[in-house]
Amino acid sequence: MTGPTFTMLAPAKVNLSLRITGRRADGYHLLDSLVAFTDFGDRLSVSPSNDITFSITGPFAGIVPADASNLVVKAAEALADRFDIPAGLGASLTLSKELPAAGGIGGGSADAASALRLLCDLWDIDPDHPALPGVALSLGADIPVCLRGRACRMSGIGETLSPIPPLPSLGIVLVNPGAPCPTPAVFKARVGSFSPAASSIPDAWDRETVLAFLADEPNDLTDAAVTVCPEIKTILTAFSTLPSCRLARMSGSGATCFGLFDTADSAQAAATALARDPAVPDAWWIKAGQLVS
Repeated sequence: MTGPTFTMLAPAKVNLSLRITGRRADGYHLLDSLVAFTDFGDRLSVSPSNDITFSITGPFAGIVPADASNLVVKAAEALADRFDIPAGLGASLTLSKELPAAGGIGGGSADAASALRLLCDLWDIDPDHPALPGVALSLGADIPVCLRGRACRMSGIGETLSPIPPLPSLGIVLVNPGAPCPTPAVFKARVGSFSPAASSIPDAWDRETVLAFLADEPNDLTDAAVTVCPEIKTILTAFSTLPSCRLARMSGSGATCFGLFDTADSAQAAATALARDPAVPDAWWIKAGQLVS
């Protein structure tokens, strides 16, 4: 089947802050998080096909499933089912996997969200259809925010998204140690009481007010994640040695950590310095770019 190919960036999702505010009876944890996205990530392409097919390329292709258990395939099947896409009108999906998997930066969720958006184009579905967020949430708690694709405040289990003022330009470096940090193990290791929700977000902010706000905002899972993956503490210490780093935190449930910088150029210089540091393990994945609002 011939036709147009649609391609989209599936950016890394970064939890700039993360408070765990409670737990539902069904076991899902409630959170309050400021979420932003980077200008780099995986890339997904779709083109017409008689069936839903899926393939993976890229440096991390070997560590994610290439079968029907992948969230990209699940997203395609869920969307086709919800909108009664007829048999014979499928899609060929190709994922270039550039982000480490299960790293707390929403790689699989961003891939699934991009699949939903691209397939809306391919199958002529209104991308603003009110049923689409429900399809996203049925696939995973992080997918609605990735479907939105803009910086926002995320609460509930991830389904409640509130707008925030546009973020100022900020450079970012992501570092992943190449070590496992399973989310269930992190939540199991978490101790202590739940946090209150964050204070009110300003109506407008510049770089300094954003950084001041985030300086008072924790990631409540950091201590637990460090017990599961001690390399996280090493990464955060490495960020603290970079004089241009304005703020460093872990994202999500780990193990990826981020450092914020005044500009994309200073972030790239910091990433280069880390990569050249003989004390930095070869297994570390280091990527620089900037936040997008």
